[in-house]
Amino acid sequence: MNRFDDKVVIITGASGGLGHAAAVRLAKEGARLVLVGRNMEKLESAKKDSEKAGADEILIIQADVTREDQVKSMVDETIEKYGRIDGFFNNSGIEGKQNLTENYGIDEFKKVIDVNLNGVFYGMKYVLEKMHEAGSGKIVNTASVGGIRGVGNQSGYSASKHGVVGLTRNSAREYGQYGICINAIAPGAIMTEMVKNSLKQIDAENWEKAGEDFVSVNPMKRFGKPEEVAGVVAFLLSDDADFVNGQVLAIDGGQSSQY
Repeated sequence: MNRFDDKVVIITGASGGLGHAAAVRLAKEGARLVLVGRNMEKLESAKKDSEKAGADEILIIQADVTREDQVKSMVDETIEKYGRIDGFFNNSGIEGKQNLTENYGIDEFKKVIDVNLNGVFYGMKYVLEKMHEAGSGKIVNTASVGGIRGVGNQSGYSASKHGVVGLTRNSAREYGQYGICINAIAPGAIMTEMVKNSLKQIDAENWEKAGEDFVSVNPMKRFGKPEEVAGVVAFLLSDDADFVNGQVLAIDGGQSSQY
């Protein structure tokens, strides 16, 4: 029997990167999936790959997590189709433009906070309402190593991800008594399109060399893979993690342990 047989899992940011990888991993373990994102073409691609991995039931929803009404509709559609929500990978996020704090654009700051923090809160608010009624559930929020230490030139990103950590710990304390586990992952340098674009902000012409320099101080001397993060997410959403609550798990090759 697979760990996610008959379990319903919502994944936001499912159109790429960590969300896409998590969808494929959970599909292999029998989950009934709800894939949420803004880009329908990429969502269709994630659905196709998840079906190849073994998923029988997949609902795709085009939604913007900064729109509270769309997040609520996402949850309502899931309940209407499946009648329950067992797991939620609250994953949508952006990095934003890099700059010193004094030069960081106010509109840019608001945009990053809106996606990375407000969007995570909206998802938790409406999913937790259903999990509270059911008396069970697992939530994994995507924070970042930028949410447990300063990273430089990323005021909006770091502030938003520290906020995700705070939301995770606060809600874990509130909902543990109701059979709900809420944890966060803190990925480091995982090779996704977002990280590639971040390296291009450092050096557009030689971003691959910038990447080599970036991971040179990592104990494992390499970037992580989305599939490696997906394995941790699957664990935290599974019954194997029934007594793991309020944790922020760094997935960064050991780099954060040096700080």
